[in-house]
Amino acid sequence: MSKRIVLITGATSGIGLATANLLAKHNFKLIICGRRKDRLEKQKALLSDFTEVKMLTFDVRDQEAVKKAIHSLLDEWQKIDVLINNAGNAHGLDPIQTGNVHDWDAMIDINVKGLLYVSREVIPGMTERKSGHIVNMGSIAGKEVYPNGNVYSASKFAVDALTKGMRMDLNPFGIKVTSINPGLVETEFSLVRFKGDQDRAATVYKDIKPLTAQNIAEIVLFVLQQPDHVVLADITVFPTAQASSTIVKRES
Repeated sequence: MSKRIVLITGATSGIGLATANLLAKHNFKLIICGRRKDRLEKQKALLSDFTEVKMLTFDVRDQEAVKKAIHSLLDEWQKIDVLINNAGNAHGLDPIQTGNVHDWDAMIDINVKGLLYVSREVIPGMTERKSGHIVNMGSIAGKEVYPNGNVYSASKFAVDALTKGMRMDLNPFGIKVTSINPGLVETEFSLVRFKGDQDRAATVYKDIKPLTAQNIAEIVLFVLQQPDHVVLADITVFPTAQASSTIVKRES
């Protein structure tokens, strides 16, 4: 059986990076995507010891750049079997009345429009071949709103709705659609949200054992290893210390 081709957005750090590293060791060919060319080049060099790797440098917010990059692939690499829409971010943690409009735009453009732009370029090939698997990286914030999470939660609620809509629209083509919705995962997420404030970011994970990017990567691998007639449609995963978006047991 030929290796499946997987395209991963946001593959330069966090969950995307961990997923690429794991899938490279499990018989998948990879297309790693991101904005930071230097990181992609370093990662490609490391992963090439395990599998065939292509890299595409683009910002998911730029529709034309997305289209140009994906269509630059050679024909055999355009037959993408798995799309992992992982690129996403959070900016700020402010109440709606004092929120930063630039932060709002960034979250909506990346988390929602970026997912759509990449999906729009990949899905037609899947429908033509009547096969494929889309994995959208959601969040508990797309299931439960929390104080000051307003626009970030709205963007992830949109991801949840889009995932459900994809599953319905693509059902006639035999395409699987999965949503993975993590709770607290210790990555660069909080550092980006708090604009590089390391002390504030550290408080998010203080006195708990959060999920790791590797934990989520292993779930992605498990999802992709299911037989053809099985799809894990909607997965929510917490660290043991977490019970909801706001209930967290911290050790004192």
